[in-house]
Parts: sequence; C-alpha cells; structure tokens
Amino acid sequence: MSRTKIVSEQAPPPAGPYSQAVVVRGLAFLAGQGPFDERGQRVGETFADQVHRTFQNLEAVALAAGSSLHRAVRIGVYLRNLDDFAEFNELAQDYLVEPYPARTTIEAALRGFDIEIDAIVSVAD
Repeated sequence: MSRTKIVSEQAPPPAGPYSQAVVVRGLAFLAGQGPFDERGQRVGETFADQVHRTFQNLEAVALAAGSSLHRAVRIGVYLRNLDDFAEFNELAQDYLVEPYPARTTIEAALRGFDIEIDAIVSVAD
C-alpha cells in the first residue's frame, strides 16, 4: 500500500511530525486544521472568522490532494465550547454539500483558539 504525502503552501505547516494530508487508496486523510495563516500565525477575532479560516485551510489541503471539501466523506469537529455548535452548523453549510459528510463533534480543551477540523475526502470515484 503506497501513501502519498500532500503539502499545501496555502495552509499552515505542520506543528509536529505529521503531514498536512496523506492519500491512500483514493482517500485523502487531512490533518486537523485551525484558524492559522500559512505562516502558522493565529488569525480570526470572532468564532465565525475562525471557522472560515479553518475551512479555507482544509480546502487548500484538499485541493493540493486533487480533491475538494465537496467530496468530504467524514469530518471531525473540535470546539472549545459546545455552545458554538448551532453557529458552526450554519457556517459549515457554506463549505459542505449534500450528501453531507459523516461527522463527530467534540468539545476539546483547545488553547488560544476555538475550533479545529479534520477531514477525509475522496480523491477518486
């Protein structure tokens, strides 16, 4: 089984020993992204700003893998506060399409930011 490392210059670099994404057997496994610019600096004053930047980072990595978030089959959402759940649901509709991917949403002790999202996207039919 071959694994292909994916790199996007439009998303923040990994903060540790992991890849932005790895493609295996027609699926791209995207590492968690948060509200950070391509230099790794935190951005976004509001929760909505942070959600938009996080999805933009995921889309950049998905595009580098030859796919898109429109082809997401699963996402994992990590919120610092589950009170943001309803707002996230509204904002996510700008980035995801029917049939929506399977999803897990977890409250997490994120430090200095409010959201992180990982994804699995199809790169082949």
